[in-house]
Amino acid sequence: MRIGQAVDIHQLVEGRPLVLGGVQIEHEKGLLGHSDADVLVHAIAESILGALALGDLGKHFPDTDPKYKGINSMLILGHVTQLMEAKGYRIGNVDATILAERPKMAPHIHQMQENIASCLHCSIEQVSIKATRGEKLGFVGNEEGMVAMSVCLLEEVCA
Repeated sequence: MRIGQAVDIHQLVEGRPLVLGGVQIEHEKGLLGHSDADVLVHAIAESILGALALGDLGKHFPDTDPKYKGINSMLILGHVTQLMEAKGYRIGNVDATILAERPKMAPHIHQMQENIASCLHCSIEQVSIKATRGEKLGFVGNEEGMVAMSVCLLEEVCA
């Protein structure tokens, strides 16, 4: 077994869609980034890369490469899944938390879990997604940005 953890942070800005867990959520602001800036998917993908000791997302998807401009983060997670499987591992479980003052995440979490489980080739029961608010404190509470944290357990596939 291998364990990985990651944290991702993106700034909230006007004029961008808000995409979390592959779900476009109605909100007056979206996350700023070279890709679609899906902070949740980025944290999950990077926790898997960490468990595999393969570096971070920037190593695999540099923001200096124009071919990744605006890329759907679910494609990034799909690539990371291929790397994981090529190394002989599968998901044991993923546990992720979104830190966002608004909007409410509860109505979207099940769809996020379905999207991520499908991409990771695992059961929805292996993907936990939670959310918490910033309680009006710091950049999360002031709605300047969002954070996602993820930990994953990878299991070696027996031949």
